[in-house]
Amino acid sequence: MWKILQKLASPPHFYQLAAKIIPWLAVSALLLITYGTVAGLFFAPADYQQGDAFRIIYVHVPAAYLSMLAYSVMAISAGIGLIWRMKLAHAVAAGAAPLGAWFTFLALATGSIWGRPMWGTWWEWGDPRLTSELIMLFLYFGYMALRAAIDDTQKADRAGAILALVGAVNVPIIHFSVEWWSSLHQGPTLVREGGPAIVPAMLYPLLAMIFGFSLLFGALLLSRVRTEVLYRERRSRWVRNLLLSSEESH
Repeated sequence: MWKILQKLASPPHFYQLAAKIIPWLAVSALLLITYGTVAGLFFAPADYQQGDAFRIIYVHVPAAYLSMLAYSVMAISAGIGLIWRMKLAHAVAAGAAPLGAWFTFLALATGSIWGRPMWGTWWEWGDPRLTSELIMLFLYFGYMALRAAIDDTQKADRAGAILALVGAVNVPIIHFSVEWWSSLHQGPTLVREGGPAIVPAMLYPLLAMIFGFSLLFGALLLSRVRTEVLYRERRSRWVRNLLLSSEESH
């Protein structure tokens, strides 16, 4: 098992393996997102309280979920890199940060658009989920800014990893905020005792969008990590051989 993990952590092996996985993730993501979009926008019934305005959940919920997933991936990878000094883990963390920031921004933007007709306001500072989600966006920005401010890659990896791990405490706060405090957000709808509190015609498109966005995140992450690996290994022999073989093929 350890030998398999060591092989996966090898930059050249990861680079080649990721190239094979990305198309499968991307095509699967496209199919799921296409189904979820069509079914959610045109075939799901209108909500009895929110009307057609509820349909923004097909973007908002996956974006919010991935904002937390991306930060978890970043923090776990940064921790692995910090403890075991695994270069590839730091590359994964660096690759996940911009994607997580975009998903967090999308979650905040769609949440604000949704909140205006539902809550009567674009933003409510007293809502714990809104505020903690905004804090996570700042954590993403802080992580990327800190890395960019340090020229030495190893020092940037260590400093970024510490910040990512400290900020990880915000992820469970976001998730449980609607249960711990009074919030404008509704309680758990999908994962709850007694099953999802949503009819199948609305549920299946939502699940398709969540899984589709997740696969899209995986494809984008692998693509970014491949680029990060090339930059970090730019002076290594295997990268020079890769460039030479690419030039010869053209």
